[in-house]
Amino acid sequence: MIRMLSLAAALAVLPLSAALAGDPEAQSPPEAAIEAAAEAFEARMEAFGERAEAISGDKGLTPTQRDAHIAALWSEYQPEVAVFTAAVSHHVGAIAQAALADIDVEALVETALKDPEVKAALTGAAGMAANGAWAQNDPEQMVTYGLMAQYGLDQMADRAAEARDEARDAPDDN
Repeated sequence: MIRMLSLAAALAVLPLSAALAGDPEAQSPPEAAIEAAAEAFEARMEAFGERAEAISGDKGLTPTQRDAHIAALWSEYQPEVAVFTAAVSHHVGAIAQAALADIDVEALVETALKDPEVKAALTGAAGMAANGAWAQNDPEQMVTYGLMAQYGLDQMADRAAEARDEARDAPDDN
């Protein structure tokens, strides 16, 4: 159990450590904050592992007592997991936003639509639509599908309006 918890802690920190292991001067403030939180969390989990190993190796305790002591120890360290998770959650949005800012969505879509597998999938979807419930001349289904299509169009229009408003309200970088 001790090794599993220590391994879980190490695995939680590993992707962040690898992602942030670049040049420290090139890190954004959110990346630096996450790296600092990860280092503190990793140190606390190492301390937990050492203390849990000591409890586990104590021959004066019964297995039930060992489990109870380790559970009590874990309850002492459990807030550290919450603090680390909160720190990551707080900063990961800014990191994702910065990463997505450099992505050209139109180019991605254009490239994807040129892919033969995607073309084949779209052709298959068109065939399924032609032979599926859409092709049935049931008035109730047509109303339902019309409502679904209108909902989708409304959602797209709302998102386009939000994007237009955000672009208009965004400060000009030039």
